Amino acid sequence: MSLKLKSFPSSAAFEAINSSLQSDESERKDAIKKGNAIFAFTLKNNTGETASWYIDLKKEGAVKRGEGPEGGKADVILSLSDEDFGKMVAGKTQAQRLFMSGKLKIKGDIMKATKMEPILKKAQTKAKL
Repeated sequence: MSLKLKSFPSSAAFEAINSSLQSDESERKDAIKKGNAIFAFTLKNNTGETASWYIDLKKEGAVKRGEGPEGGKADVILSLSDEDFGKMVAGKTQAQRLFMSGKLKIKGDIMKATKMEPILKKAQTKAKL
């Protein structure tokens, strides 16, 4: 199942992150060790639709659609617009700036949210947003 959704252009980044995690076993294990959490993203597009993805850096080291793994829940939930997520992944803005301006809402362990930045940087090199 593709992680990319037509109505969410920045969702291509989730494909890139997943591809990066799946392509290199040592990198995947390193990401799990550093992340040690499940990060959920709820994006809202310009028509008001919302969609969710999660990055499991606790067990699997994979990206999937939904708010969290079956029978589990995310440690951190980040809610923002599709456009702002695209800018964040492309390195055009920082999560901290979005958070301070109220464009990024974080539920759960905020300290774990800071561990997400290196993972998103992997998508910068692979995603064409």
